[in-house]
Amino acid sequence: MGLALDEPKENDATFDHGGIKFLLDNDLSNQCGVIKVDFIEAGPRSGFGISSAKPLGGGGGGSCGSSCGSGGSCGA
Repeated sequence: MGLALDEPKENDATFDHGGIKFLLDNDLSNQCGVIKVDFIEAGPRSGFGISSAKPLGGGGGGSCGSSCGSGGSCGA
């Protein structure tokens, strides 16, 4: 799982938090449960962290999470 800029698709749920719109594929939502997105302040390594209620295989740290630093792209 990762962060990416995208347009809403038919199978996406849309969430708005603080004026930021998040899209989440419904199938992924069913697999992961509640998903939490945080911005982590760490100087030049600052970026977004994603964690979920239910782990998916292959994710780091036992979650279907990943991180997305401010200097790179974030593809799924």
